[in-house]
Amino acid sequence: MPHLTIQATPNVSISHEEAFLKSLNKVLWDSGHFGQQTDIKARIVPIETFLVGTEDDEQTNGFIYAHLKIMTGRTLETRNQLAELLMSTIEEILNAEQSGRAALQICVEVEEISAVYHKKMLGR
Repeated sequence: MPHLTIQATPNVSISHEEAFLKSLNKVLWDSGHFGQQTDIKARIVPIETFLVGTEDDEQTNGFIYAHLKIMTGRTLETRNQLAELLMSTIEEILNAEQSGRAALQICVEVEEISAVYHKKMLGR
């Protein structure tokens, strides 16, 4: 834990996806809220079909949605801090990569994972 899922519409440019995820994982690690670097797991899930609003047939709007799931027990202040770290990192990295054709919304949600969560390491 934590699990970070990034969803991005096709009109969002992420030129180096692995470097992007590494930057997000690093900012989470540097926050000091997690026990081991290998606890942080991130992935990008592309969105094929989307609509922003009701009339965006030209897809002049796009979004990136970061969903961070963490174990229970963190304060609201800590969850807000993590959301702000992710938001500012995403904005910093992606701002320069966009073509300007689409307005980009960045959304970040930090959620506590269910109390029923099991993890097992295989190998090593």
